[in-house]
Amino acid sequence: MKKYLILLIVILSLSGCGSNTTIVNSWRDPKITVAQEHFKKVLVVALVKDEASRRVAENRIAASNPIFKTSYQYLNETTKELTKEQKLKILQDENFDGVVTMRLVSTEKETTYVPGTYTGMYYGGFDGLYSGVYGYGFGNWYGMYSPAYYDPGYYQETTYYMVETNIFSLKENKLIWTGTTKSDYVTDLGQTVDAIMQAVVKEMRKDGSLPPK
Repeated sequence: MKKYLILLIVILSLSGCGSNTTIVNSWRDPKITVAQEHFKKVLVVALVKDEASRRVAENRIAASNPIFKTSYQYLNETTKELTKEQKLKILQDENFDGVVTMRLVSTEKETTYVPGTYTGMYYGGFDGLYSGVYGYGFGNWYGMYSPAYYDPGYYQETTYYMVETNIFSLKENKLIWTGTTKSDYVTDLGQTVDAIMQAVVKEMRKDGSLPPK
């Protein structure tokens, strides 16, 4: 049985995504697909400044399948002074054949207006006409309108996080797939990683990088 990027497929089954995530754009090498690579050992790299966040993101993905390994085990403080060629040799010596990277490329804020809402009887009286209350005392009027309230509108600011996901073939030494996702309402890093990978897998199935589900 052919081995595809098993982790990416497995992540489809994860639940409880903490954000609304969509693909903004993507590109694939037309000469090669992820499925054709038959990755057996893939390095997961989360390019973030905060070490704790890096580990959360990498652990979230790596825990789903043993073919994925966290980069902090191989590229860390002990290797940061090495050259690019030396770092690549470490991965080759460790028999890595693929790399998946994630990095936050930008944040965007968008302000939208949420209209107000009115609960209760329509303004204007019994018949929907203003004259509907003529001839009635305060008790009648108050009894009709007292349950009616207006909830005013407001402006809401939403922050969107743009994350770039890349897949590299070490055998070919080239980028074979890349995509940018847009996420909002990010409250949990781990769940957001799940949502990003689900969006990535869906797009890769769509463009032929992975076989149909």
